[in-house]
Amino acid sequence: MKKIEAIIRPSKFDDVKEALELIGVHGMTVSRVVGCGTQKGHTSVYRGQEYEITLLEKVKIEIVVEDKFVNQIVSRISQAAITGEIGDGKIFICPVEKAVRIRTGESGEDAI
Repeated sequence: MKKIEAIIRPSKFDDVKEALELIGVHGMTVSRVVGCGTQKGHTSVYRGQEYEITLLEKVKIEIVVEDKFVNQIVSRISQAAITGEIGDGKIFICPVEKAVRIRTGESGEDAI
C-alpha cells in the first residue's frame, strides 16, 4: 500500500476531485494548509502598509491505495492540478506499513 499526498492550489481542488471520482477514487482526506516553496509568497498592501505574505494557502489531499493504482492516481492529479505556473504543488508517495479499519478490525488492503 502507498499513501499519496498531493499539495495543490485551492482553485484546482474541484478539478482534482472530479478527475479522481471518474476513476473510482472516493476516499480521501482533505486539509487546508499553508506553506512556502519555490513560489515564495507575494507582497500585499493593507491600510497603506506593504507587507510580505510568505505562507500561501494550499489544499493537501491524502489517499491510501493499493500499489497498482498509484501511477494512475498520480497521473490524474497531475493533469487536473496543472496551471503551468510556479506554485502548482507537489505529490509525495510514501509506503504504508499497515492500515486498520477501526469499525471492523479489518487490516491491510481490506481496510482501505
